[in-house]
Amino acid sequence: MTMGPAAESPDAYIAALSGWQRDRCEMMRAAIMDAAPFDETIKWTNLVFMANGPCILIRAEEARVLLGFWRGKRLRDLDPRIKASGKYELGNLVLTETTDVTAEEVARLAAAAHRLNVELGNPAART
Repeated sequence: MTMGPAAESPDAYIAALSGWQRDRCEMMRAAIMDAAPFDETIKWTNLVFMANGPCILIRAEEARVLLGFWRGKRLRDLDPRIKASGKYELGNLVLTETTDVTAEEVARLAAAAHRLNVELGNPAART
């Protein structure tokens, strides 16, 4: 999937994918939604999971998929593959076709990300 117009819905986002990226994104989406009560939407052309503000995103690119966390730097103890991104607390797990990640790992990260947003508030709010 190349960057372009935003999908009209989360279902449309997934439907636009193919191959390993579709399989991986379907698995991650299900694991995230099973992990905690998220609202999913399309924001910034990404599939975004909201819980007291933006919490998690899935972004399919041409050769990789990003599993991003607004408070990803705080999740690195759960998965050291999460790389800091930007000057705030953002962190991404970069997935390629050969990257091993299970639904259980994604669910554990999603539940922890949800807890952080509940405890700390909306990460997009200006303080």
